[in-house]
Amino acid sequence: MRRVVGSLVAAGAAGAVAWLAARKIGEAKPGGAELWERKNFRGSTLTLAAGPAAAAGAAAGVAVAPGLSARARTAGVSAAVAVGAVGLYDDLFGSTASKGLRGHLSALQSGEVTSGVVKIGVIGAAGVIGGALVSDNVVDAAIGGAAIAGHANLLNLLDLRPGRANKTVLLHAPAVLGGPAAPVGAAAVGTALALLPDDLGERTMLGDAGANTLGALLGLALVAREGRGARLVHLAVVTGLTLASEKVSFTKVIERTPVLRELDGLGRQR
Repeated sequence: MRRVVGSLVAAGAAGAVAWLAARKIGEAKPGGAELWERKNFRGSTLTLAAGPAAAAGAAAGVAVAPGLSARARTAGVSAAVAVGAVGLYDDLFGSTASKGLRGHLSALQSGEVTSGVVKIGVIGAAGVIGGALVSDNVVDAAIGGAAIAGHANLLNLLDLRPGRANKTVLLHAPAVLGGPAAPVGAAAVGTALALLPDDLGERTMLGDAGANTLGALLGLALVAREGRGARLVHLAVVTGLTLASEKVSFTKVIERTPVLRELDGLGRQR
């Protein structure tokens, strides 16, 4: 019962803070509209306000959730803040010359430290710290940390159509709303619920700040309840999908698969 209450509080607080922050940031657009506005695949103008709003909401939800261990709370809040901050920097000021994991690593081999490389480093560090805080030994911490970082990157790869990444977060609910870090998963789910309407309405987008943050928290919630074998499977899945994304378009796969296509389009403007 205590864990259920903790998850409800986390989801409610995260959703409320995310909803309010998205509106405040969207109205203010600090630094000017040109810094915050982007065109989506259809040419609609939307803002990146949902990204920092997602990070703020998720961090708030984890911070106030009762019944969460100090180590899991520290892991969740630090991941939301660090991943959200580096993702927002990449969204607002990062270069688009290099794209994808391969592109950023190729740039690094050429001596160029892109904002994407910095983001990879910060997300990796946040994953390792989170993995260590919910693990009993170094091996499990390393495996868990890599899985958390991979989960963060994978959700970002899905943020290519309105609502897709947020729907993916909601589909995680049965898996993340249990275990010792259930309120961490609940904070991600509550945030996604609050931001989904504006995402589907093509008014806001998660961007790297939002998608990477929510993905990291989902990964953390899963890793906290997984043994070594499950963590290895988790890591293999996110790594395999990430490598596949370098060769295969997830959007094309979704459009060719009837069930996925219908789910992906649910609630979206036609």
